[in-house]
Amino acid sequence: MNKPIINIADVDLQPRPPAYAATGAAAERYEACMGMVGGVLGAKKLGYNITAVPPGKCAFPLHSHQVNEEMFFVLEGTGEVRIGENTYPIRQGDIIACPAGSIDTAHQITNTGNVELKYLAVSTKLSPELCEYPTTGKFAILAETAAGADGKPGSFRYVGRVEQHVDYWEGE
Repeated sequence: MNKPIINIADVDLQPRPPAYAATGAAAERYEACMGMVGGVLGAKKLGYNITAVPPGKCAFPLHSHQVNEEMFFVLEGTGEVRIGENTYPIRQGDIIACPAGSIDTAHQITNTGNVELKYLAVSTKLSPELCEYPTTGKFAILAETAAGADGKPGSFRYVGRVEQHVDYWEGE
């Protein structure tokens, strides 16, 4: 087992993984560096990371989780969190709860300050997960799959819109 302790100063923040990197016009609104912590420490049922967001940006679009619950602890900076239709100012020391749900629990953190906003993100790791993006009408299905030949779990990720639905028997 790895050492079950890491200091925040020792977390290596890297640009968001390519699967979540904003491109095109979205890159003007979304940017973040993340340091994955949970796996490094040997966590099994919780995922956690340090996320750093530059001024004027968001890490992710407004979204809700149908399965997993998230918690954020603001380490540095100021910003705001939108949860459902409400927006709240946030600052160092604030703890934010984002339970699983639908549009009423959709959430997004924005850096409204002049310096980097840094927070600890903690979530349950239940799989599969269904996320909804109420602003754009998209959904995402995320799932951990069976381990490959290397012994590491695989993953399945699909982002779409309900109107892209095909009939169960189509093409059979």
